[in-house]
Amino acid sequence: MRWGSTAVALGVLVFAAQALETAVFSEEPATEVTSEAVVRLCDPPEAPGGDAEPGPVHCDEGERIVDEAWSDGAGGGRGTAFVESAPPSLPPPVSNDTGAPERAEPYGAAPDRDCTPSARAPVVRRPDPRAVRAVNRQWARIERWLKANAPATYRTLAGPARARTIAVAEAQMGLRFPDDLKASLLRHNGARSSGTSAGFPFFLHTIADVRGIRDAWRSLCAIDGEDGTDPRTEWWDGRMIPIGADGLGNHLVIDSVRRDVGESDHEGSLGFTPGDVPIRSHHALLRMTADALESGGSIGYWRPVVDGGELSWEVEDA
Repeated sequence: MRWGSTAVALGVLVFAAQALETAVFSEEPATEVTSEAVVRLCDPPEAPGGDAEPGPVHCDEGERIVDEAWSDGAGGGRGTAFVESAPPSLPPPVSNDTGAPERAEPYGAAPDRDCTPSARAPVVRRPDPRAVRAVNRQWARIERWLKANAPATYRTLAGPARARTIAVAEAQMGLRFPDDLKASLLRHNGARSSGTSAGFPFFLHTIADVRGIRDAWRSLCAIDGEDGTDPRTEWWDGRMIPIGADGLGNHLVIDSVRRDVGESDHEGSLGFTPGDVPIRSHHALLRMTADALESGGSIGYWRPVVDGGELSWEVEDA
């Protein structure tokens, strides 16, 4: 009798434990936003200097704010929001020859996932101090030469970007800027036209500020947001960072994965030998530019020239 009572009691305890566990852990998991939904970061208001500042969030019609708190990595919150848009509906089911219902395939190529990043909170990441020192050395060489030989172009160099502004752009683009590019933007946030001068160029491409990089990336993704066979041979892929433009639809880009420098041509090509020479990084581009300016040499077939105090580049005679 005693053993029977003990067995019954143990059975009751096991049943009670299972019931308690079921009550605690049986809640439905929160719905996860996947690639089936289009999720992006609303544009935070931007101050005249190009920085994102706290303030009301403006989203496109039909979008829903799902979270409006993030940290810039320095302990402070900023005013922006994650926004979710409903994915486009697929075509209605159709019937095949057997009469069984089936779903029609969407038209067109698959979307470029690099052009539709998941929303994420901006995080300020300081570049490696070694990269900062190396980049600043090359910029100092370029600045000295411009000041002495091309003062009109020298005056177009903008002041430094803010680390928070770079972090917002990285979050909106879903990319990490290489440390040498980040250090360069923290030295000169692009170049601004001054009078007749178009701004400091790498080859024929005027260097862009952080906002210009982000806006060009969005525009290029809007034009060609489809996946190709190879991101380094297609005309455009969302993993590229457009750091300069020539105003004719051509862009100087950095591959955010391999970090080398390439050119995207408006006629539909992408190559990674500007001037017929490989340029392994943004720092290498700065160093090669400084070398060409100081020596009167060239970068591949591109040779720097000065006219009326302005720097430009021309193709060397064969």
